[in-house]
Amino acid sequence: MHALNSGYAGLPAQPLPPLAESVPEHPPRPARIRQHSAPPVREGRRLYVIDGVRLLAAVLVAVHHYAGTDRLDQPGNPVWDRPVSEIMPTVFRLSTYGWIGVEIFFVISGFVICMSCWGRTPRQFFVSRVIRLYPAYWFAIAFTTAVIVALPGVWERLRLRDILLNLTMLQSGSASPHVDGVYWTLWTELRFYLLFLVVVAMGLTYRRVVVFCCVWGTAAMLAPISELRLMILIVNPVAAWFFIAGLVLYLMYRFGQDLLLWGMLTLAWLMAQVELGRRIESVEHVSGWRGSALIYTAFLLFMVGVALGLTDRVRWKWLVTAGALTYPLYLTHYLAGTVLINRLRDTMDPRLLVAVVIAGFLVLSGLVHRFVERPAARLLKRGLDTSFARLRNAPRG
Repeated sequence: MHALNSGYAGLPAQPLPPLAESVPEHPPRPARIRQHSAPPVREGRRLYVIDGVRLLAAVLVAVHHYAGTDRLDQPGNPVWDRPVSEIMPTVFRLSTYGWIGVEIFFVISGFVICMSCWGRTPRQFFVSRVIRLYPAYWFAIAFTTAVIVALPGVWERLRLRDILLNLTMLQSGSASPHVDGVYWTLWTELRFYLLFLVVVAMGLTYRRVVVFCCVWGTAAMLAPISELRLMILIVNPVAAWFFIAGLVLYLMYRFGQDLLLWGMLTLAWLMAQVELGRRIESVEHVSGWRGSALIYTAFLLFMVGVALGLTDRVRWKWLVTAGALTYPLYLTHYLAGTVLINRLRDTMDPRLLVAVVIAGFLVLSGLVHRFVERPAARLLKRGLDTSFARLRNAPRG
């Protein structure tokens, strides 16, 4: 989930250059359209608030997994043993909506990927994704597997071959189980990257991203009724409209708002309401559509504020650290956290226990970022850059 990813710099709204005066036969374009080709004027800035929103989304997901799922509200469940709605009813009611943090991740991912890929080559895009996604992911697989082996009884241990396949992050494509159920979102992210790589290869421009959003959105509407499994796999209609919303919001941020972008964002919002309802019916069950739609709409309105530059003055340095914790927290919290709750549930107040477990995983996430992600990213980048240089310079014969 690259919304699960950090390390980007904001780019502000920019005006388009005027038409060249050497072509007088063409009438001047409207000022609004001229905005879409000028060089950016916000280079070098970081959108600190997005780091904070990402961590908030990860915490929402963690609380949901610890206290708000339908599975945990069943008698004799392996985590709390009793329905969580009986143990802490208020926390349960609120945390049933925490799953929306995943959809928030997807929107932010669309925004951040478009931002970070502008002006990059496909090779740079590929390298940046590998060094960002895999180090913490590999650690999470090893950590989660170790916890399940050391503390059995809550989750079943996977076969060794399934664990090894998980190291590729491609297990969903092979119909193999995840070491941790939260990894399904990474498969969703990878498919988005693959689609967006096509536009990156052509070179990102305002027009190309708009066309990409329109084509992808059309395909996302047609895929479910086509019943073509390959098309559904590639187009990813379940998450497409969240990513598209993020892409459109970034275009607003970089180039300024216009009626076309507002129309595309409105369509993405409307289609998202359908997907939220489907998610509740098929997976979540315990939360309501109205509350889910309200939370998602509030988030999207906040992101509109970001796109319009209303949060540019927020530059709290601690938000950068918060953003760095997001990805490791998301990857490690679920299975290992529920195992810890199972072992500690009789030692303290359940609400305090949830808070303590999340705090513990935040500390772990900081350690993972400092001692795993950063050094591993440097090594991977050096190795990949060397490999691509060798590939580029290899004789063609």
